[in-house]
Amino acid sequence: MAPENPNGLRTNASIHHPEPGASEGGPRLPLPLVWFFGLLTLLLLLPLAAKAQISPGPLSQAHQDLSSSASCTKCHSVSPSSPNFRCLDCHRDIAARLQQKRGYHPALVGSQPGSSSCVKCHSEHNGANFALVKWDSKHFDHAKAGFELDGKHAALDCAQCHSAKNITPSERLTLSARNANDTYLGLSTACTTCHEDKHNGRQGANCQQCHDERSWSAASRIDHAKTRYPLTGAHAQVKCQSCHVPQADGKVKYVGLRFDGCESCHKDVHQGEFSNRACQSCHSTGGWKQTSFAREFDHSKTKFMLAGKHAEVACNACHRAGDFKAPIAHDLCADCHKLDPHNGQFAKRADGGKCESCHTVEGWKTSRFLAADHANTGFPLRGKHSSVDCAKCHVPAGKATLFKVKFALCTDCHKDAHQAQFAGAPYLNKCEKCHTEKSFHAPTFTLAEHQKSGFVLTGGHLAVACIECHKAAGDSQSVAYHFNRLTCATCHSDPHRGQFRARMERITEHGEAAGCEACHTTKRWNDLQRFDHSSTKFDLSGAHKAVECIGCHRPPAMERKLMNVDFQAAPTSCEQCHNDPHGSQFAHADRVTRCAECHDANRWRPSHFDHEKTLFSLKGAHQNTPCKGCHTQFREVANKQVLFYKPTPTKCASCHASSAIRAS
Repeated sequence: MAPENPNGLRTNASIHHPEPGASEGGPRLPLPLVWFFGLLTLLLLLPLAAKAQISPGPLSQAHQDLSSSASCTKCHSVSPSSPNFRCLDCHRDIAARLQQKRGYHPALVGSQPGSSSCVKCHSEHNGANFALVKWDSKHFDHAKAGFELDGKHAALDCAQCHSAKNITPSERLTLSARNANDTYLGLSTACTTCHEDKHNGRQGANCQQCHDERSWSAASRIDHAKTRYPLTGAHAQVKCQSCHVPQADGKVKYVGLRFDGCESCHKDVHQGEFSNRACQSCHSTGGWKQTSFAREFDHSKTKFMLAGKHAEVACNACHRAGDFKAPIAHDLCADCHKLDPHNGQFAKRADGGKCESCHTVEGWKTSRFLAADHANTGFPLRGKHSSVDCAKCHVPAGKATLFKVKFALCTDCHKDAHQAQFAGAPYLNKCEKCHTEKSFHAPTFTLAEHQKSGFVLTGGHLAVACIECHKAAGDSQSVAYHFNRLTCATCHSDPHRGQFRARMERITEHGEAAGCEACHTTKRWNDLQRFDHSSTKFDLSGAHKAVECIGCHRPPAMERKLMNVDFQAAPTSCEQCHNDPHGSQFAHADRVTRCAECHDANRWRPSHFDHEKTLFSLKGAHQNTPCKGCHTQFREVANKQVLFYKPTPTKCASCHASSAIRAS
């Protein structure tokens, strides 16, 4: 017998061939067949060459027993209209499954099953070596056969399931194959087809109610809530085999387990001390240690009422080994809390260092020792100290945490911000000489204290902020408060760029160089009452005394302060500062008008001009005549009208009428 192919097609050795024209009801010969037999007789009489022309080609090896011309009608039915295929007349296994719509082929042919559909995949007359069935077992989509391979099924070899041992006897009767190992037909999709029923039928036939293809032991689909014992709390995390254990016969029991009491599975750790109470009256499935005992049992009726954190303590933390009747010492905290976290630092207290003096049962770190209580110690907390966290001074270090802290000096806790600048007398590094607990940055060092220092503040220095002089220098973070010797140049730059170095280096009556104070005072920079202008080349007199310095000592363009002025280059002649209102009438041969010959520094008018030195001496009534009575000529000079004194007429008729002259 030839092996059956994966699609259920078999060789002619196992195929039933009905006789042409035969039927189940007796021999009848339809008219088309009469016509066909006549034609067949004619064909038999033709030579072999004619036969070769009628056949489309050689048959495959599986159909070689049908290669004679007389066998054509075993596969084809010929009618005047069109020929039809009779595949399912022989392949009855496939025909039955098409009718039942079961297996692989119904999914291919859809709603029109029949022999004509077979040739869409299995074509004949292509030669003896032509493969009627072409398929790739490794990439075959098993879901089209009505059974999708999922989970561990996907990794199985075909022969592990498609084997004669997995075909039931009733299904074997429906198969035409002589060897059941040579067919892919006949398997049921029920799990027990391949797998042993470990429950012996006690859990029903549908394994998938509890198990899936990924893992048998996980039983991921079982819904224990639908049983008589729903799993809650910690029970939901227990492995199945912890409760469902093998019985005497080796079989695991899943039905009929006792669960009327916890003791069915659990041991009584209390050894009968609570025999009158059910376990669930104190415990729950949420966890053995998560008891409701504390809520239901009134511990206040005992000698030790549970309060605060004690109410959260697990029972067995005090009642060791579940012994609830043994007496427990509880007069002192140390009866249970053996280790003294303070290492005996409070043992000499009047109360013997009782924990409850500072702590409560609400929490160890919620100490009742407040800032007000600190006033009873050697270091009362005031100002900023009262808001400092305890751990800032009492640095946590377990049992080594110090509560008796050295505090003789501020520097015992705080870093010396001044880096020992005040280590000497009179301060001796005592911060409280200048600071208080209220604020480090609000010192008590007043102006009066500064006046006792080596630098008395006067004038404008009184209004200067401390930080303007006392600031960190370079990379140092410490502010300088002590200076060896202070001069103006210590803080101020020289705006005169050394023009007055000689004056500043003069030694005063105090034996020190005069410095900036040779001219200036601390009251204000512009106060130059110490500067004697008569010591220069230009003595200030008359109206010059009222002129501001900047009027003569001009700064560069766009500047308004005497910061970049060359004082040595200041003008000394009148015309260097003043314009010539006379239009150079009185200029000498060197083109310089010497104003001082007629005017002085006190005032411009009247002048001390000596008219006798001119060509017209003033005599008689002329002495009382105003200048403008004779000098009346104006000319325009540089867009200005200038009174010209020369030439002025000297003849009488130039000023006086002729009649007036005769009359006189």
